[in-house]
Amino acid sequence: MNKTVYVIGHRNPDTDSVVAAAAYARLKQELGLTYHVAARAGKLAPQTEYIFNRFKVPVPQYIPDLLPKVGYYMNGSCDTVDEYTSLWSAVSKMEECNSKVLPVVDKEGRYKSLLHYNAFAQNVLKILNPEKETAISTSISLIQDTLSAQPIILKDEMQLFKCSILVGAAQFETFKKLLDMRKHENLIVITGDRSDVQEYCIDAGIKALVITSGFVLSKELRDKAEAKGVSVLISPYDTSATSMLIVYSSPVSVMADTDLKPVKSIDTLRKIQPFLSDSPSRCLPVINDHHKVLGIISESDLIQEANIEVILVDHNEISQAVEGVENYKIIEVIDHHRLGNLSTRYPITFINKPVGATSTIIAHLYRENRVSIPREIASLLLCGILSDTLILQSATTTDIDKETATYLANITNLDIKELGADIVTAASHIGGRSANEVIHQDMKDYTEGKHSFTVSQIEVDNTNEILLRKEEFLSELEIERRSQKALFCSLMVTDITKLTSILLIASEPVFVPYISFPKHEDSVYFVKDIVSRKKQLIPLLSEQIEKLDS
Repeated sequence: MNKTVYVIGHRNPDTDSVVAAAAYARLKQELGLTYHVAARAGKLAPQTEYIFNRFKVPVPQYIPDLLPKVGYYMNGSCDTVDEYTSLWSAVSKMEECNSKVLPVVDKEGRYKSLLHYNAFAQNVLKILNPEKETAISTSISLIQDTLSAQPIILKDEMQLFKCSILVGAAQFETFKKLLDMRKHENLIVITGDRSDVQEYCIDAGIKALVITSGFVLSKELRDKAEAKGVSVLISPYDTSATSMLIVYSSPVSVMADTDLKPVKSIDTLRKIQPFLSDSPSRCLPVINDHHKVLGIISESDLIQEANIEVILVDHNEISQAVEGVENYKIIEVIDHHRLGNLSTRYPITFINKPVGATSTIIAHLYRENRVSIPREIASLLLCGILSDTLILQSATTTDIDKETATYLANITNLDIKELGADIVTAASHIGGRSANEVIHQDMKDYTEGKHSFTVSQIEVDNTNEILLRKEEFLSELEIERRSQKALFCSLMVTDITKLTSILLIASEPVFVPYISFPKHEDSVYFVKDIVSRKKQLIPLLSEQIEKLDS
């Protein structure tokens, strides 16, 4: 497959993460790097979905994980051959393509079998077994094609049949005895310019007569063959070469390996490796959901670099990245969070600025590259900034965010306050949504010393509904904590009308005494005037965890 660079945000992506991926991939495309693809590592939050629908921008491709898959390592498409093509033509095609395998497909292009030299050799040996009468599946048309023969008389030339072959090289009386011992209806006789043999074969009503070395048939015998329904071909080769080539006139499907099962591009390498090891050619065909051949995966492909690379936006910690990202080359990081534990074996482009949103950085990259921002992308970027800065009111908001928002609003002719109210409203509705969905909508994983924890965040215009469903949310947080073996899992509920938050925490009992926020009720705390997870809440939680360890 062709090289692809995925531009992707963190797991459980928020609006800024998805917008940044979409906008930066578009910038790369505008710069001529068309193989950059916007992606997302999780389900869209209602706010994000509303924004993309409103401005009619395609949603980034959903990639649940980046575990090594067949499609990331296979090398492009491959040639195929129709199942009724002659073996000779198929093998010739393999030689032309310098390929050791050739997928065989039906007339609809669906995978049927795989031709490889092991299968070819085994099947030819069965046909040429000297202890058995040579019998091959073929048709008059396939014989003509394989021999490049001149047709004289063709009868039912497309019909496949299982034939035996007799070479008319013995003395005439001996030949007659040999012919009389055979069934004539599917018999092919190969002979030279021996009119006695030719006439006897025609009178016997054999299936086909192949005359070698370009010799012709007399007019009298031609008419007789026409009357008897005997096909006649003139081979340009001598008897020896003609006899050999007819064996190769079998349809390729007869000689191919039907036991080898195809794989799909989405199959993981771990899944297909046992099948690859068992394959005689160390190759497997790759198909899509409609059984059409996409290409070939071989063991040698697996030692090459994957044909995908990754650009991370709105995060720089492996724990927050899409699963499996460590298997690929990360070529850029664009973020506005604290530095995490990311390391690479090579220099990369790393842009990290202390601004309120990654969307702010992306907008400036358009300007730095002198690329005009399409109006719909400018609308997304404005939404990304407003979402991540609580409509420019969060403690993380900088003058750069405000200036960039004004610039984008000018491009789009959107009112910042009205747009901000719209996107906050889209985010604040939790009615009908499960606690599990709300918690995972924007959940981030953190590590502090030997402890791991999670903080989810949701913005609402009233915290009452969350408090009424407190037990449901705490139950889901506890399930998450146990599954991750975390110190605690929490949900930060930010009231965007009062610019303050409450915090629901499901914690190991040992940590509870170190939670210093004012307590509202069991497992629920006031975090007054705190609206930023990364700049305000996380530093405080880190301090409390340090006290636990000390």
